[in-house]
Amino acid sequence: HVQLVESGGGSVQAGGSLRLSCVASGYTYISHSCMGWFRRPPGQAREGVAAIANDGSATYADSVKGRFTISQDIARKTLHLQMNSLKPEDTAMYYCAADPWGGARFGSTCTLAPKPFGFWGQGTQVTVS
Repeated sequence: HVQLVESGGGSVQAGGSLRLSCVASGYTYISHSCMGWFRRPPGQAREGVAAIANDGSATYADSVKGRFTISQDIARKTLHLQMNSLKPEDTAMYYCAADPWGGARFGSTCTLAPKPFGFWGQGTQVTVS
């Protein structure tokens, strides 16, 4: 039974930084697995932010490129999202997601589409003012 638990959200002023973490339990990394961060801004649909493959290949949404960095510690089964230069439009509930079966993998990278990710955390709120 896979469980994902996010932490690190909070309120910050524009230009500030936050680091989100996600700890996975009951999860096994395979050669084609992907993990990702998604967000749901107020009144909007869920969107992909960043995803990382088992080999470390990362994919970013255009809106966060150069500001956010996704990383993982496979030994500790932990996923991170370092968010710098935060903007008010980054305000959202942020979710960690995992795809242990390879459905989110396309070639050497992972998709930012939510559908292939079968496991989700409860989310952590990020508010930028």
